[in-house]
Amino acid sequence: MKRILLIALAVAAPCVAAAQAADPLVAKVIDTHILPRFETLAETSDRLADAAMTECTPDSETLRAAYGDAFDAWVAVSHLRFGPTEINDRAFALAFWPDSRGVTPRTLGTLIADQDPIIATPQEFSQVSIAGRGFYGMEFLLYDDALSTAGPAAYHCALVQAVAADIAATTAEILTDWQGDYAARLLNPGPNGTYRTQEETVQELFKALTTGLEFTSDTRLGRPLGSFDKPRPTRAEVWRSGRSARHVMISLESLENLMMLLAGDNADLAARSQHAFETTLAELAALNDPVFAGVAAPQSRLKIEVVQQSVDAIRDIARQELGPTLGVAAGFNALDGD
Repeated sequence: MKRILLIALAVAAPCVAAAQAADPLVAKVIDTHILPRFETLAETSDRLADAAMTECTPDSETLRAAYGDAFDAWVAVSHLRFGPTEINDRAFALAFWPDSRGVTPRTLGTLIADQDPIIATPQEFSQVSIAGRGFYGMEFLLYDDALSTAGPAAYHCALVQAVAADIAATTAEILTDWQGDYAARLLNPGPNGTYRTQEETVQELFKALTTGLEFTSDTRLGRPLGSFDKPRPTRAEVWRSGRSARHVMISLESLENLMMLLAGDNADLAARSQHAFETTLAELAALNDPVFAGVAAPQSRLKIEVVQQSVDAIRDIARQELGPTLGVAAGFNALDGD
C-alpha cells in the first residue's frame, strides 16, 4: 500500500534553488522543517493502514504502535495549519479535537450500531462526518472501554481498517499538494499568487509558530487545567491512550525547530529561545504525569501551571522579539473563530 509519491527529493532541490533568488529563510524552512515532516506523516500513516489490514483487533500491539508513530508525526506538523492541510478540511478530518460535545463517540457508535455499509469503500467513507474519522476516532476504536469492544468483531475490524486507510489517503494528498505546487507558492510570491510578497510568506510561517504555541498552552494544557475549583482531567488530549503529555512534548520540539530556523543568524535570540524551550521540556518531563491527572491536586496542579506559563513565556519571546526581527506580526490564525 505504498501511496507516497517518490518525488520529495526532486521537489526539495528546486525549492532551494528557486529560493536563493527570493528568500533563503523560507526555502530552509520548507526543505528542513515542512517537507520532511509531511513525508514522515504520509509514510507512517501508510504503515498504519498496512498494520490495520494485517491486525485489526484493538489490543494488537503492532497496530497500536503503528498508530502511535503516525499520530506522533501528525502532532509534529499540527501547527502547519495552512495550505494543503486546510483544503477540504483535511486537518479536521485527521484531528477533530477538541470535541466538547462528544460528537466523535456518537458518530462511531452510530456507525457500529447500524453496521453502516458506508465504510465499505474509501470514497464512501470519506463522506463520513469528520468527527468519526482521523486519529481521535481511531483512539476511541482502540482504547475506549465501550467503543473498542462495540459491535460485531468483523464490522469493528472493517471500521478500524477504513479509518486507517482514510488517514493514509488524506496525509498522502497533503504531501502531494506540498510537493506539487504549494512549496513553490511560498517561494515565489507575486501579485497574482497565493502570497503577494516575501513578507506574507514569512508571516505565514511565523503565524504557524505562534498558533502552535497558542494551541499547546490554551488547549493541550488549558483544557485539563480548567479552573482551580473545576479541574478537567478527562478533557486532556488523548488521555485514553496515555498520550497527553507526549503531545505537548512533540509539539514543543517541533515548534522549537521552527523557531530556531526563523531566528536565523540572530544568535542571541536563538540562544534565549532554545533555553526557554529546554526549560519548558524539562519541567514537562519532571511532571511524570502522562495524562495530566495531577490537575486535580493542588501541588501537582501548580507544576502543570508552571509548564503552561513557560509555554506562554516562549510565546512572548516570539511575539515581542522574533516577530519584530522578522518584520511581521502573528495576524489571524486557523484557531480564530473556532
